[in-house]
Amino acid sequence: MSPESLLPVYLLTGSDRPKRSVALKRLRDRFGADSVELLTADSSTGADVVAAANALGLFGDSGGRAVVVESVENWRKADVDALRAYLDDPTPDTVLVLVGDELRKDSPLEKLAASKGEVLRYDIPKGGKLVSWVSAQFKEAGVSADAEAARTLVEIVGEDPVALASEVSKIAAWADGAQVGRREVEQLAAPGREAANWAVTDAWGTRDLAAVLEASELALEKRDPFLIAINLASHVGRVRAAQALSEEGLAVREIASRLRIKDFPARKALQHAERYSRAELDFALVRLAELDAAIKGASRLSAELELVRALVDATRGAEQPVAAGS
Repeated sequence: MSPESLLPVYLLTGSDRPKRSVALKRLRDRFGADSVELLTADSSTGADVVAAANALGLFGDSGGRAVVVESVENWRKADVDALRAYLDDPTPDTVLVLVGDELRKDSPLEKLAASKGEVLRYDIPKGGKLVSWVSAQFKEAGVSADAEAARTLVEIVGEDPVALASEVSKIAAWADGAQVGRREVEQLAAPGREAANWAVTDAWGTRDLAAVLEASELALEKRDPFLIAINLASHVGRVRAAQALSEEGLAVREIASRLRIKDFPARKALQHAERYSRAELDFALVRLAELDAAIKGASRLSAELELVRALVDATRGAEQPVAAGS
């Protein structure tokens, strides 16, 4: 389809941002690089967009031109009214491409776009259906992955579609046509939420002191020491509880149910529990409680230094503790 046969306005919306990006690229590719003007509704009003569309029309480029406007969910009534007046008599060979996050289906802008052009809505299923969406992403990427692999990816990365799509692409490149299951996803996927904190807890769980210190340095660039400490204390407590339940003979799914967590964090907690004795985990919990008090004012040392000292102690175990500051 040539640019001349396109409609005067397209609205791209919905929660599936990866598919929105693909659709936007396809529309932009209909035009030359110099024939596309990019605007954002954060700084451009509806009147500004209309002016841009009219100005582009003055060039009379037979190849057609496009005005792409991001974040149109931020527009107000006056902006939509300006667009409505323009679309009653749009500039020939000029296409407006409006992009907005999850606009309501009954919003004035969506109704206007539907009446004068086309609405391209891409939504991700919510809840358990998100796993099916991830499975479809794997299939589109040419990856043979079972439902457990898709479920594990959602557990690790979270529900951010952009992060999920990025991880699917990474795994697809690694797999190169090979079968992908839960184990491969656990080894390759990067957590989408609190990644810096996760790196600290994972390094602690593998009992790699150098990695713990490196991860803590990176985490301190983004997070408060107190929050990092709380996150690790919570994880150590989970590992201690998982270890106790495992000693009772419970399987992973039963442990996950008891702890009210998903299977992946339960498996991870059990993996970490294998590297620490019960006494060492108890010591780590006590040491992290001391860290909490130190950060809240019980120590004259900086919170950052107290965190590092506690991380060393909690990783080494009770045999070689670094004395807490006072």
